[in-house]
Amino acid sequence: MARKLLMGNEAIAEGAIRAGVAVATGYPGTPSSEILEAIARRRPDGVYAEWSANEKAALEVAAGAAIAGARALVTMKQVGLNVASDPLMSLNYVGVKGGMVVVVADDPGPISSQTEQDTRRFGQFAKFAVFDPSTPEEAYAMVADAFDLSEEIGRPVLFRPTTRVCHSYASVELLPDLPRRAPEGFIKDDGRWVIFPRLAYRNKIEIEKTLRRLGRELVCHSGVSHFDAAPRTDADGGSRDGDDAPAVKGIAAGGVSWCYVREALAVVRERLGARRARGEGEGGGVPPVRLLKVGTVPFAERLGVEFLDGLDEALVVEELDPVIEDSLIRLCGLRGLKAKIRGKATGDGILAGENTVEALVDAICNFLGGGSADVVGATADADHSGEAGKTDDEAPALPVRPPVLCAGCPHRGAFFAVKEAAKAASGKKAVFSGDIGCYTLGNALPLDMVDTCLCMGAGLTQAQGLGRAEPDATHFAFIGDSTFFHSGVTGLVNAVWNGADVAVVILDNGTTAMTGGQPHPGMARTLMGEPARRVSIYEVCKGVGVQDIQRVNVFDHAAAKEAAMRAAAARGVRVIIYEGPCVNIVPKGDALAVASDACRACGLCVRKLGCPALSEGADGKAAIDGILCTGCGLCRSVCPFDAIGAGEAVEGGAR
Repeated sequence: MARKLLMGNEAIAEGAIRAGVAVATGYPGTPSSEILEAIARRRPDGVYAEWSANEKAALEVAAGAAIAGARALVTMKQVGLNVASDPLMSLNYVGVKGGMVVVVADDPGPISSQTEQDTRRFGQFAKFAVFDPSTPEEAYAMVADAFDLSEEIGRPVLFRPTTRVCHSYASVELLPDLPRRAPEGFIKDDGRWVIFPRLAYRNKIEIEKTLRRLGRELVCHSGVSHFDAAPRTDADGGSRDGDDAPAVKGIAAGGVSWCYVREALAVVRERLGARRARGEGEGGGVPPVRLLKVGTVPFAERLGVEFLDGLDEALVVEELDPVIEDSLIRLCGLRGLKAKIRGKATGDGILAGENTVEALVDAICNFLGGGSADVVGATADADHSGEAGKTDDEAPALPVRPPVLCAGCPHRGAFFAVKEAAKAASGKKAVFSGDIGCYTLGNALPLDMVDTCLCMGAGLTQAQGLGRAEPDATHFAFIGDSTFFHSGVTGLVNAVWNGADVAVVILDNGTTAMTGGQPHPGMARTLMGEPARRVSIYEVCKGVGVQDIQRVNVFDHAAAKEAAMRAAAARGVRVIIYEGPCVNIVPKGDALAVASDACRACGLCVRKLGCPALSEGADGKAAIDGILCTGCGLCRSVCPFDAIGAGEAVEGGAR
């Protein structure tokens, strides 16, 4: 078979294509975005892919395809599942005909999200089967099993890769495509596809029966759940074949944490072996280790009982919630098993963030009774090369680089214009409600222009609530173009209908910038690269009844500030659409430069804007990094001494 180096998300896409997916939908969100993009790049015959307006729309489009018998895939990140949860909860009761896999990428850390949510918990709450791959290779093969199971039980299933699975690379063995079946088409049946209360009651019973059956049978889809029956190997690498000594210690893990456990065990074996070779330890001091890998929800109970039988203790390693841990504790109670389960509840597992191999080496050493500090310390000495007492130079710590808006980002101009306008409205408090996107970084100094941030679209509606509680303040709501289409339109309708007093600032940079530049309804192309009818933000605002709408070039600072001042002075629902392309989708302009003789070292440009291309030189005067500068001109509009201009036009300009 051919092998291919694939990112985890690409592996999921390839697995879906192999499994015969016909319709793929989603909304971009790190770490899931590349899945749908990879499907669109391949563009296999008979496969349709789209970026939908939001996750709810994506799931409903896929649901329509699935009830017509097509295999459908939906992609999103964990907070996107919140948006899609309304139709998804009901869809589980209605069911599907074609296989439907909902890929929800979790983000332990969180690295690029508002929350740490565990989709396995959502699966338990909403009564879905969940697949939890540990590697890109496993994710590739597991997708087909997920489609097969969905069609077998007639309901959608969840597929939960985490950030490290999504974005790591592996050499994946590509398997032959599975036979494709043409969708049967939608067959009318009021007793199946229309969710009346009586149908929901009857189907709830079937859902519960199915979950109980899966808890007994769902033990080996592509090897994602299995049980290594020690005593065949122990932690220090010694063979236990033929040894009748009972295995009294076990480790259970799921997802990418399974890989970490295996790597950590290899390190522990190596270090313990090195200690004993130096005569610093005694053999036989570490018990054999029994391993349980869990890759599915509901929990495979038979496998769990076999794993726990005869154990004194079991350490559970997982991200994020104690799903496996709670399942093992429950089994012990139901079956009268004596094993002590150690994990998050006992302080043996982290409560937030990602697991790491380094942390697990210590945890496993402690758990196995080999000691942590002495093992790691002895190995640290052994790992250094050269003469006794000599140590390698430690690598310097990486510099701390807080996230900032890019040089030339149009959002900086919008924030600065509104900030200056709010200052001019002396004596009146201004509150700035933010939203999810690159522009959330407007909360950083020196801009300090994001006072609230909750979730997609919430800035616009939170500003309305703030206005009801504090009507004497001026309330600005910032929202990006993609977020406006995702979940901002409803909030705008609510503001118009209820007569809110809010200034809505729509930051239109012509792309979904934060997640990689994906198209949205305000752009004239689709995910498949086909021309599309562009949805006008201005016309949408006008259509829902907004009377006061301004469209402004955000790089024209004077006009941008004037628009903000008008909005600050007005009442009711008013909208400013600040238009300016993301720096990542347009060619870089000519860099500006500073005329040293004209600069008075006032520092206004540096202190007010926070542009990464601006800094103070050794002489206290402004300097512009010509590599970073895009020539947007915002700093030129701030300088009171006209010391900033085009590089070739400024004599003595510092680049």
